Amino acid sequence: MKINKFQSQKVCLLQTALTFMFMAVSTLSYAQKLKTFTLEDLNFGGNNYHNMIAKNRWTTWWGDQLVRLDTEECYIINKATGKETKLFTLSDLTKIKGVDNIHSLYDATFPNAKKSIVKIGNQLIDWKKKSCTVDATPKAYIKNYQLYVKDKNGKEHQLSTDGSRNIVYGQSVHRDEFGISDGRFWSPNKEKLAFYRMDQSMVTDYPLVNIPEIEWNPEKNQSRIATPAPEKYPMAGETSHEVTVGIYNLKTNKTIYLKAGNPQNRYFTNIAWGPDNQTVYIFELNRDQNDCRLVSYNSETGEKIAELYRETDTKYVEPQHPIVFLPWDHSKFILQSQKDGYNHFYLFNTQGKLLKQITSGNWVVMDFIGFNAKQHSIIYASNELSPIQRNIFSVNLESGKRTLIDDNGEGWHHASISPNGQFITDNYQTPTIPRKIAIINIDNSKRTPYYTAEDPWKGYNVPEYSCGTLKAADGKTDLYYRMVKPVNFDPNKKYPTIIYVYGGPHAHNVDARWHYSSRGWETYMAQNGYLLFILDNRGSENRGKEFEQATFRHLGQEETKDQMKGVDFLKSLSYVDTTRIGVHGWSFGGYMTITMMTHHPETFKVGVAGGPVIDWKWYEIMYGERYMDTPENNPEGYQQTSLLNQAKNLKGKLQIIIGLNDPVVVPQHAFSFLKACIGANTQPDFFVYPGEPHNMRGHQSTHLHERISQYFFDYLK
Repeated sequence: MKINKFQSQKVCLLQTALTFMFMAVSTLSYAQKLKTFTLEDLNFGGNNYHNMIAKNRWTTWWGDQLVRLDTEECYIINKATGKETKLFTLSDLTKIKGVDNIHSLYDATFPNAKKSIVKIGNQLIDWKKKSCTVDATPKAYIKNYQLYVKDKNGKEHQLSTDGSRNIVYGQSVHRDEFGISDGRFWSPNKEKLAFYRMDQSMVTDYPLVNIPEIEWNPEKNQSRIATPAPEKYPMAGETSHEVTVGIYNLKTNKTIYLKAGNPQNRYFTNIAWGPDNQTVYIFELNRDQNDCRLVSYNSETGEKIAELYRETDTKYVEPQHPIVFLPWDHSKFILQSQKDGYNHFYLFNTQGKLLKQITSGNWVVMDFIGFNAKQHSIIYASNELSPIQRNIFSVNLESGKRTLIDDNGEGWHHASISPNGQFITDNYQTPTIPRKIAIINIDNSKRTPYYTAEDPWKGYNVPEYSCGTLKAADGKTDLYYRMVKPVNFDPNKKYPTIIYVYGGPHAHNVDARWHYSSRGWETYMAQNGYLLFILDNRGSENRGKEFEQATFRHLGQEETKDQMKGVDFLKSLSYVDTTRIGVHGWSFGGYMTITMMTHHPETFKVGVAGGPVIDWKWYEIMYGERYMDTPENNPEGYQQTSLLNQAKNLKGKLQIIIGLNDPVVVPQHAFSFLKACIGANTQPDFFVYPGEPHNMRGHQSTHLHERISQYFFDYLK
C-alpha cells in the first residue's frame, strides 16, 4: 500500500510518542526500584550512617615509606604502583612478650625511620626483634587540676599546687579562640615545657544545671535533686581571665614565667619554640584585638628579647598560626597574615626583618602542610583556583614560583606530607567523586592512583545538587550557593523551599566536595519534596578580609541583606513556591534564622533556630568583642543586632531548640527571647535537650533532625 507524506508524518509522530511514553515508564519504573533514605542513613548519629559515607584509607609515614593502617593489619604501600604488602598484624604484635592491651592499629605511628618500631599508646613494639618497651619520651598531663611532667626515667614532677576551677594549668585558654587548641608546648629537644596558666577566679560563673539520667538512683543519704554545673563565662564587656606563660626546665626542675607584663585584658596566642630550644615566640594581642605583636622571650630567664613584628587594623587582627622555621635555615621563619587583604605567607629573619612576601593574590592560603627541603619550597593548601576549592600547591622560596601539585586541580584536597617533603598523599573529593586518594611525588610530579571509594549512595534515589553564584547586596561581590532539588524534580511544579543558613565567620557551607558539601539532612528533605537553598553570605570564611569584615560592629545585618538576595533569586524561579519558604540554622545560623524571620516576616512562613544567639552582650568576650566591640563602645550596634526587640515581629511558626548544658551559647539567650515573646504576645515553640552541650551528640542528633524535619512537615507542607 502506498503511504502519502501526511500519513508518514503521522506514523513518525506516533512512533516518537510511543518512544517517549516507553522512556517515561522506564524512568518511573527505575525510580521506583531505587531505595529511599532514612535519617538513620543520613545523620551522623544514625545507626546506618557509617555505611553511607565514602570509605577511606588511613595512612601514616614511616620515614619516607607510606603505611596503611587498619584495625588488624598494617601494610606498606608501594608509592610508584599503589600496591600493598602486609607489614604485620595485630595478632603478630599481641604475641610479643610485654605487649599489653592493644585492640586496634589505627593509632599506630612509626617514630624511627631506620627501626622496625611501631608506637601504640605508650608502647614501643619492635615487630622484627619481637620486643616491647615503654616510650620514655617526657610527657605532660593534668591530674586533679594540677600539671605534672613525667621525665624519661619515669619520675613524676608536680609543677603546680594551686590548680582548681579558678586556676587552670596546661589547658587551652581564651576559650579556644586565635587558633588555640592546647595548653602544653614542648621544646624540640623535649627538655623544656611551655604551658599556659589561666587565672579565671575573677570571671563570673554561668549557672548550668545537670539533670540526672533517668536510670540513675541516688545512694543512701544522697539527694536526687539536679546538681549545679557552673561554667566560667566571660561575657562581652565584662571581666576576663588573665593568662601567663610558664616554662618548666626538666634539667633544673625549675619553673619560670615569661616577663610579658600585666596580663590583664591581653591575649597570648600561637606559642612556638625556636630550633635553638632556648627562644619562645608568642603573638600578643590587646583586648580590642586591633594591635598584634610577635614577641620573643628567653626561656631560661623569662626576659623579653625583642618585638619582631607588629600588625594593627582599624577593625581587628586575628592571629591564628604559630610561626614556622625553615628546616634548612634556622635564622628564618614563615609568618602568616592577611594584612594585604588575604591570608598569605611572609618570610622573616629572627631579627624581625621582613625579607619578602612569599605568596600574594586575591585568594587565601588555607593551610601550611610542610616543607620540601630539597627544593626549598613550602607545601600548602589554597583556594587560588576557585573560592570554593581547596588545592595543594608548592611555592619556591627563592623564585616565588607556585606549582599545582595535587591530583587533578579540582575539588577539595587534604594532603599528608612525608618527612623529607618529597611525597604527599592527596585525599580529595569533587562534586561528583565521593573520595579518591593519590600518591604524589613532588620532585618529578608523578601521580599514582591509590584508592577510589565506591559511591555509598549507589542504588538510592538521589536528588540533583548544583552550585552557582549571585551578587551580594553590595551589587558587586559574588556569593556562592548550593541548591538541592526535590527527588524526581518536575520544573512544572511549585515546591516548598527551605533556606539552610550559618552565615558567621570561620565557617562556610558551599564548596567543591562531594555534592557541593551538602548535608545529609538536605537530601532527606529533598526526598520528602522540598527544595533546599544554601548561600554563603559576606562575613563567612575563605574570601579575604574585606569580605569577612563587612559585618564588623553590626553582626547579622549585611548577612541578612545577602540572604535576601538569595530569596530574590529563589522568587525568580518558576518552581519555587514563594508562599512556602522556610529557614533553618544552628548557632550563628540560629541567630540568622530568627533575624530573617523577624526582619522579613512577610517572607518566611516557618523556621527552626538551634542554639541561637539572641543578644551579643551575652556572648563570650573573645569572639563577641572581635566582631562587635564592647557593649559600652558600640551601644548602637548591640541595640541594632539584638533580637529581643524583634520578638514582636514574629509572624510565622518558629521552633527554638537548645542543649540545656550549652557552654557556648548559654541558655540565657533562648530563655530571654521566650520572655520577650511572652511580653510581645508572640508564640514560638521551644524544645530542650537536657544534658546536651551546644551540639547534640550521638543518636540524640538523629532525634533532633527528626524533630526539625517534622516541624517543616507540619507547617511548611
